[in-house]
Amino acid sequence: MDLGFAGRAYVVTGASSGVGLAVTAALLAEGAHVAACARDTERLEKALAGLASSGKDSTDGARVHAYACDVLDEAAVTDFVTGAAADLGRLDGVVNNAGRSLMSPVANTSRDQWREEFELKIFSVLNTVNAALPALRASDAPAVVNVNAILARQPEWRLGATSAARAALLNLTKTLAHDLAPVRVNSVCLGLIDTGQWRRRYEATDHSQTWDEWCADLAADRGVVLGRLGTAPEAAHPILALLSPRASYITGTSIDVGGGNTRHV
Repeated sequence: MDLGFAGRAYVVTGASSGVGLAVTAALLAEGAHVAACARDTERLEKALAGLASSGKDSTDGARVHAYACDVLDEAAVTDFVTGAAADLGRLDGVVNNAGRSLMSPVANTSRDQWREEFELKIFSVLNTVNAALPALRASDAPAVVNVNAILARQPEWRLGATSAARAALLNLTKTLAHDLAPVRVNSVCLGLIDTGQWRRRYEATDHSQTWDEWCADLAADRGVVLGRLGTAPEAAHPILALLSPRASYITGTSIDVGGGNTRHV
């Protein structure tokens, strides 16, 4: 099925690894142009090298441009997004993916850590969306997808501040869908996805288990009925589904991608 991405242009934040890199790869495979950003440009360019020649036409016409940007720096985000729209000649959508999780129960979380979590989850999105809005208004199929987490609806004690900030982002997404229409704004809420942070946590163990065994135990502990971690490409597909012009009558909603780890109705 043609998802309608060919020749269109998209911004992806946090694109140097994991889900952001998988989304970038998927968009390029669909013939879209991508402006990908991360704080570490060298790491980003290395990650993108195998996808397409940075800033040049690939064999299918898709282009990827790499930009250094801290999504919490409003001025830097504005420069990045406006520059990307100029470089690519248009802007049809944004994938707000930059983020992290703070493994800390409420009792051990400082006020500064609370502020940092809310700033990252909320202002990274507002900075990018506000900068992109003029260009999005010129598109015939503008869309924003906020990459969130299942924690937004079912908080976890290990991640107190992150859970609360994720819930705030889910609420904000609904408001943006109302306020920015006809720009569509949706969320994809991820569960356990095999990204660098889980690999690093596994490497910190005594390796008494294999990676697959460790993941299976982790999935069982978190109530993942499919019994494993998801992959970055598995997370990217529903993101593209909501970003696609084919989803033209879907806004203000969210899709859970967590292998069945959903206790809420």
